[in-house]
Amino acid sequence: MEILLSSTLLVALAEIGDKTMLLAIVLACRFKQPLPIIAGIFAATIVNHALAAWAGAGIAGLLDGYWFRLAVALGFLAMAAWTLVPDSLDEEENGATGRFGAFLTTTVAFFLAEMGDKTQVATVALGAQYQAVGLVAAGTTAGMMVANVPAVFLGDRITRIVPMKAVRIGAALVFAAIGIWALVALFA
Repeated sequence: MEILLSSTLLVALAEIGDKTMLLAIVLACRFKQPLPIIAGIFAATIVNHALAAWAGAGIAGLLDGYWFRLAVALGFLAMAAWTLVPDSLDEEENGATGRFGAFLTTTVAFFLAEMGDKTQVATVALGAQYQAVGLVAAGTTAGMMVANVPAVFLGDRITRIVPMKAVRIGAALVFAAIGIWALVALFA
């Protein structure tokens, strides 16, 4: 249960204000079909995050215990810094996405937008830490859905309600606390 809950919480926090959340808002405003968009987010995320968790679990088996734990701790500290950087939708919004429908457009756009994204990197780190691919993928996917489903239903109204800078700072503090905790546990 710890794996599922921590994976969900970390990714939900990291996703708020992320480019894929902005993408969800753009798609919701463009298509005005929330259910196919939500299904596309789920389909893209479960595949992407299962692969990321699997890669993390595979990497963990290759590293020595001390160096692995140090890399994970430093990874969470790096995630804290990365979370403070606001995202934008430069290449995701190109106007040519409408001809494939809401589900397919969302699935492809989300899968590609997640490549190298901070939530994917966090999923790799969680997969490495817990070595439980199914639980990590389920938890990180749930975190993506927790953050993105309200964005789909609320569209651009959410960006006027929630101060994204404050949310990014809060998420960064959570990542930093986990990184510091992991370092303290490593050297204790």
